[in-house]
Amino acid sequence: MSIIDKPLEQTAVLGAGTMGHGIAQLLALAGHGVCLYDPNPESLANAPLQIQASLEAFMDAGMVELQDAENCLDRIELSADLGASCQDAGLIIEAAPENLGLKLKLLSEVEALVAKDAVICSNTSAISITELCKALNDSTRFLGTHFWNPAQVIPCVELIPGPDTDPKHMDRVGEIMTHAGKEPVRLNRDIPGFLGNRLQHALQREAMSLVDNGVASPEDVDRVVRYGFGLRLALMGPIERADLGGLDTTLAVQSYLIPKLADNLEPSPKLSALVKEGKVGAKAGQGFYEWPTEKLLDRTAQRDRLLLELLKLTKGTG
Repeated sequence: MSIIDKPLEQTAVLGAGTMGHGIAQLLALAGHGVCLYDPNPESLANAPLQIQASLEAFMDAGMVELQDAENCLDRIELSADLGASCQDAGLIIEAAPENLGLKLKLLSEVEALVAKDAVICSNTSAISITELCKALNDSTRFLGTHFWNPAQVIPCVELIPGPDTDPKHMDRVGEIMTHAGKEPVRLNRDIPGFLGNRLQHALQREAMSLVDNGVASPEDVDRVVRYGFGLRLALMGPIERADLGGLDTTLAVQSYLIPKLADNLEPSPKLSALVKEGKVGAKAGQGFYEWPTEKLLDRTAQRDRLLLELLKLTKGTG
């Protein structure tokens, strides 16, 4: 029997920050009860406000009805008690900060609190699932679920098995994600960075290398992606694009260009310098760009609104 034929199970999301509140919204909109846990009172207090703002964007886009939004909020319970958050959950998604020690400690604590048949997932974006398995006595029910920010908008969820993950749990989580309207992408094995971040950081390495070497400004590097090949990335991936463009042409370009691409094994010097200066991007008000508060709020709202419109346009394209 498919999971969608059963009563929707209780879920727990551990971490109410940037990713956690979006995952909670996603699951609650799909009909699951959600306990959203965070030990930080400020994060817990902010989460409902962030979810409400996101739901309003969905309603403005005509993708969610008012009653569905109200039901979503009603299904989310906030908690600073880890045990109470996990005790009734059949699916637990850890969304703590990207700190290996913190995640290992949290996952170890969670395993002792949940039912024997509960599935435990991590939303890490880069940390090895194999490494995280070390926190658990029973790693057969553990897998990675890598959502993309904003989690309630971007359809892709990467499902990453550990060395001992039971395939039935991959199937179960995949069904839950599909029922919630996501596009689960199943990896055959664990690999650093999974699929998406390996592709994303290959592009970022080249982009930052071009800036480091004075070839173009950050603004123009971004513009060539936004107004060039980036437009078709929502419609086709790099492998399909190669087929459509001609593999003979792709081979010719690769043969000439690949030896000339950035192959540095260390992060960008400009990136390292900015971080050292505390200019860590939008959250600090400055990175490669200046981010005054009003600009940040406007840009974030614009991003989410346009992503929703793009999602509507591309839905059903396969």
